[in-house]
Amino acid sequence: MTKTLLSFGHGFSARALAARLLPQGWQIIGTTRKPEKARALGLEGITPMLWPDDELEPALATATHLLISAGPDSDGDPVLARYRDTIAEVAPRLDWVGYLSTTGVYGDHAGGWVDESTPLDPSTKRGQLRVAAEAEWSSIPGLPLHIFRLAGIYGPGRGPFEKVRQGTARRIVKPGQVFSRIHVDDIAQVLEASILRPNLGAVYNLCDDDPAPPQDVIGHAAELLGLPLPEEVAFDEADMSPMARSFYAESKRVSNRRIKEELGVELIHPDYRSGLRALLTAGG
Repeated sequence: MTKTLLSFGHGFSARALAARLLPQGWQIIGTTRKPEKARALGLEGITPMLWPDDELEPALATATHLLISAGPDSDGDPVLARYRDTIAEVAPRLDWVGYLSTTGVYGDHAGGWVDESTPLDPSTKRGQLRVAAEAEWSSIPGLPLHIFRLAGIYGPGRGPFEKVRQGTARRIVKPGQVFSRIHVDDIAQVLEASILRPNLGAVYNLCDDDPAPPQDVIGHAAELLGLPLPEEVAFDEADMSPMARSFYAESKRVSNRRIKEELGVELIHPDYRSGLRALLTAGG
């Protein structure tokens, strides 16, 4: 029987998972809001569907697995707003459902450690919307839901090298600030491991082994390129967008023990040094 993944909001992480599943004979249906992206997905072997124009009930009727990357907004989760009843109907026959959330649901811990048992206490609106969306998905009876809380994502096309090369990168320093990160290839391998070993109701943090200050990552990128260290700027004096500044409102170290112990995952890129080297080798 062909396995079919219906991917809502088929973006960066979902495409990395698709690259693993397609060679195994999976059918993958991916939604997107942009016609040009739909054409690109078709060239990758994915069946594209335009959101919200195309009716997805037929796809939901045949899907064996669901992946939800589409984020919530002030109106709630966009997938459930339109398809909750249909998803509730097909829930008993689905093999696996993955919801991509964020470690922002834990809020600020002043650089302390958090794991999946840490109470949810987001300090940003984005985090609050994710907590609500997690709860809404979890409320559907019989849904084989798995929640993945992602740290900062990087990968091909999403790294610091271009800004460092252009001389626009800065090392913004906020004392005590640390972030956890995850390479997109590791997101894909964790999702695949979960699909192979489903555990209804499981929650997993997706991050590498080395939470680090953001300025260290920029500095290492410059070192790999053989370029001077970018300017160091104090956080309080930095000219940043409200969105960029909001990321500094929370500082924590995120534990990834569960993905290793329950799913047997061995990270491809256990720290940002490994990940950045791989990006540079592959073309930056």
